[in-house]
Amino acid sequence: MGTALVTGASAGLGRAFAVELAERGHDLVLVARDAQRLAALAEEVESRYGVHAEALPADLADRGQLQRVAERVADPDRPVDLVVNNAGFGLRQRFSTGEVAAEEQALDVMARAVLVLTHAAVGPMRERGHGAVLNVSSVAGFAVMGTYSALKAWVTVFSEAVAAELAGTGVQVTALCPGFVRTEFHERASMNMSKVPAALWLEADRVVRDALDDVAAGTVVSVPSVHYAALSAALRVLPRSQVRRVSGALARRRRRRG
Repeated sequence: MGTALVTGASAGLGRAFAVELAERGHDLVLVARDAQRLAALAEEVESRYGVHAEALPADLADRGQLQRVAERVADPDRPVDLVVNNAGFGLRQRFSTGEVAAEEQALDVMARAVLVLTHAAVGPMRERGHGAVLNVSSVAGFAVMGTYSALKAWVTVFSEAVAAELAGTGVQVTALCPGFVRTEFHERASMNMSKVPAALWLEADRVVRDALDDVAAGTVVSVPSVHYAALSAALRVLPRSQVRRVSGALARRRRRRG
């Protein structure tokens, strides 16, 4: 089944990707900052599924550590067949009054690392004639909810651009655009999610299975669930003034603590 590298693998969607890929028979390279959690996850999937799992602790905001991960992705002696760029985090702060260092860290992790690791992956994959990159974006990228939306909009369009360039080469690039997923993501960012209707919450395991199926099907922009597919379509055609007004109200509500 080949080897898959997953960033942000120690929790949330990243962990769900790791478990699902191991269940499907992939060997794994697991990347995250928390070395202890990575080691525990590697041991878990090896014992449960009989695959090989390599823990590669790294802070993707650190250029030296990111380069080490990129070199592992591009290593011709240990080819990586699927890269899942999942690492990311929420920003609760306002851009105008928050710390610019936090914004720079978000840019490094959710944009620059995606660019660097995608570049490291697709060259060797193109030479081999097969492979895939799955970049985790968000439905927020179609809305206007702070710089997080801006970063995810970049991830989606970047993925589309690289997919178009690689059409016909055997290399697939997909942007995954989920909505609200039941993970620790929002809790870590201290966001108030109490007003989100239950119908809008997605389960991580289902999102991961649908995303991997979409990669196999050659889908370039994957939006899990009928609800979010309809919402993303609406956000693309509504007047941007209306999208900004509604998105701004939702963003302000989420920044308030519960």
